[in-house]
Amino acid sequence: MRVYLDTSVYNRPFDDQAQLRIWFETLAFSLLLQWIEEGSLDLAISSVLRFENSRNPFPWRRQWVTRCCSLATYVQKTNKALQDRARELEKEGLKPIDALHLASAEGASCDYFITCDDRIVKHYTGRSMQVMAPLDFVLKTQERGDGHENSP
Repeated sequence: MRVYLDTSVYNRPFDDQAQLRIWFETLAFSLLLQWIEEGSLDLAISSVLRFENSRNPFPWRRQWVTRCCSLATYVQKTNKALQDRARELEKEGLKPIDALHLASAEGASCDYFITCDDRIVKHYTGRSMQVMAPLDFVLKTQERGDGHENSP
């Protein structure tokens, strides 16, 4: 199962952990990383993600995201078809960078796009993959009973 994590997920551990939702999403992200390291999930990243990460003003956060991205088994490069798809997604109310991330995940044939951004979950109408929050993904995966008890 191939997943794409957007920038909000990689940066979730740096958010205010006193907020219950943020803490749960950070725990879910930790579990996703474990599954990726075990090979139970296939991580896709993109040149869009690398670009956005390069603009992060906090060096330790940039390094963290870069380390996480090193676990990827697939890198989606930006091309004209992807840019055209991103423009279509923008018409659905998505911000340009979010549309590029989604188009990249579609181009990488991801099964899931994981994000902490409720707006993305609400506005994505594509049919090629499911878009959800990290905790929702973990709970859904466990409900289905995919794989062994600790992974999808």
